[in-house]
Amino acid sequence: MKYRIGHGYDIHRIVPGRALVLGGVRFDTDFGLEGHSDADCVTHALCDAILGAAALPDIGTLFPNTDPAYRNIDSQVLLKRVVAEVRKMGFDLVNLDATVIAEKPKLQPRVAEMKAAIAQSTGLMADEVGLKATTNEGVGDLGRGLAIAAHAVALLGKR
Repeated sequence: MKYRIGHGYDIHRIVPGRALVLGGVRFDTDFGLEGHSDADCVTHALCDAILGAAALPDIGTLFPNTDPAYRNIDSQVLLKRVVAEVRKMGFDLVNLDATVIAEKPKLQPRVAEMKAAIAQSTGLMADEVGLKATTNEGVGDLGRGLAIAAHAVALLGKR
């Protein structure tokens, strides 16, 4: 088996009056993330990690924000397309791991739900999806609650 690792990162500014979606789960807040799609930075980071492991272009190249077809699209749809693409190349997705950096809302109570949504979209088992939530301890724009970011890694295997 040949293994390949990819890393992904995404950040979106917090804005009022928009739905907040993280890891495929909608949160009950009065703010969301600014973006062309649903702005799910967790899923976007996962997509880029998978694409990076396969040495494919990033999510913005494959699903450009200039294309109206992706306006407000559910990022889980994009994740499913990314997984299908790497499978066509002969890769199996082995596991994913992500860290979400957010001052608000509290994410820990919804981590299992986010892992389940990601697992469903990727064909992985929930125990093959790592997901952690942390804050930026008041430092920078993330720490002031002006944005939410995520880092992710993906492991692909090919026989």
